[in-house]
Amino acid sequence: MMNTRLTHTLLRSDSGLAALVLRLPLGIILAAHGAQKLFGWFGGYGLDGTGQWMASIGLEPGFLMALLAGSAEFFGGLALALGLLTRPAAIVSAFTMLVALFSVHIGNGLFMANNGYEYALALFAATAALAIQGAGRYSLDQWLLSKLAAKNRG
Repeated sequence: MMNTRLTHTLLRSDSGLAALVLRLPLGIILAAHGAQKLFGWFGGYGLDGTGQWMASIGLEPGFLMALLAGSAEFFGGLALALGLLTRPAAIVSAFTMLVALFSVHIGNGLFMANNGYEYALALFAATAALAIQGAGRYSLDQWLLSKLAAKNRG
């Protein structure tokens, strides 16, 4: 049986509706960006194209970096939208945004018009907030926690 204290730390959140309002659009945005990298959906370049680009900016091996970034965004985004293992998904997503911020955008200044870091910074801030506060009341994390609590009582 999973450690009850660890389960509580991962899943419990006192947040309410605000966490859902943050999680849903953030999860959709991240999943869509990951789908661009992994599958070439929504005008993306897929793993091969993204991997070649990543290698060209010094993130080697490019294919592996594309796979890692795409997976973190796609699967992390889906998990955030659902509120499933939100803290781990948010931590992985926040780390991915920091890598994007410092490896791609930092040298271009703040603004997106110049491919700057403002968007990556906003995504980092949102994922960091979810890592701290958790998924909130309206999430699969809370549902799982209630099921585990009922099992432990019964």
